[in-house]
Amino acid sequence: MGIATRDSLRDWLRAPGSLSRRLARLGQRFEVQVLHQGVTPFRALERAALGLPPRGLTVVREVILRVDGEPLVWARSALHQRATTGPWRALKGLGTRPLAHLLYDDPHIHRSELQPRRLARQGHTRRHAERQWAEATGTAMSSQMLWSRHSVFSRGGAQLRVMELFAPELAGHRPGRLRR
Repeated sequence: MGIATRDSLRDWLRAPGSLSRRLARLGQRFEVQVLHQGVTPFRALERAALGLPPRGLTVVREVILRVDGEPLVWARSALHQRATTGPWRALKGLGTRPLAHLLYDDPHIHRSELQPRRLARQGHTRRHAERQWAEATGTAMSSQMLWSRHSVFSRGGAQLRVMELFAPELAGHRPGRLRR
């Protein structure tokens, strides 16, 4: 994937606010397909982004965001396990509702700057996403699906990292503006 693909996804990589709300405007039916939610060991990037110690457990939620049945985004959210009994306890009961329901309706939640990132083709995150994508959709993830963004949401002293990996099909759509 060259620079042209990053340029074609630039608006999505930088779009503020709720990705779910932007995606929902692209079609008739928006859905969140939960792939996994559970406790796992920390990953280095998540640990660094969340300012966590070298050891511990993370609660992870991995989903595919679909519009009219078409999978367009693979997303992973992670937070320290202790935060699910405190500021982020509502994450446990989220189910198939978008994470946006928790993040954008609470004035006490603050978001870091969006950080675009190209995933390594053979990196752990990419390989993990490929496996889940294939199992959930019955098709292989596009080799061009390498551009992601991440940010950290803070509430009550606890952080939640969200990473979103974009399908190249989004390049043909504009994210548009959201009303507050």
